[in-house]
Amino acid sequence: MTAAEPRRSPTGFNLVPPPGWDVIPLRNGTQEAMDRVVRKAVAQLPAGFPKDDVPKARLKLAQEMKKVVRRARTKGGMTLYLPTERLHGISLPVSIVASEPIEIPRTGPDRGPEAVLLALAAETPGSELRELDHAAGLRSERDVAADAAQDVGVAHRRVEYVVPIPDSTPDRYLTFSFSALTAPGGDPAFLDALVELFDAVMSTFRWSYA
Repeated sequence: MTAAEPRRSPTGFNLVPPPGWDVIPLRNGTQEAMDRVVRKAVAQLPAGFPKDDVPKARLKLAQEMKKVVRRARTKGGMTLYLPTERLHGISLPVSIVASEPIEIPRTGPDRGPEAVLLALAAETPGSELRELDHAAGLRSERDVAADAAQDVGVAHRRVEYVVPIPDSTPDRYLTFSFSALTAPGGDPAFLDALVELFDAVMSTFRWSYA
């Protein structure tokens, strides 16, 4: 960009999910994407699965997909990423949600987004600044206990990235949330590997411009 070129905000972003994952848009085309995911899941049923039970399994999968999508939309999600293929025979209990932009007030008239992130980091346990597409983003990680009162049905590990949208007025930020279900007696090393997978996905983050 030369000195004469105006600064501009990005029109979107690119994120590369792992192989075997599907992208479900939550603004438009959601039903088509859900149908595709259900078809893929039905196609992966074991060879000996009773044919008479396939319609019931399809219905259950569709109902579960609706729950996941509804939960993501409730949290302001605009894009949902889900693993739809088994890894070594295991269905990964994880998801990634990219949420609608939010506004976060500056901490001072001359302090930009990075200062805002530093202030958030000071208030958020388990957080640190990470570089994303040559700019600072805030990463946080915590364990969330099951709590029916807070609409948290299952305990999970949550990792979030808060990313400032360049040259946006007022300052706006995207949030990427990763959830991995946890269970008593689960393998901590496996959970850590899933978190590392999400961090690897976030390393592919790039802004896109029209």
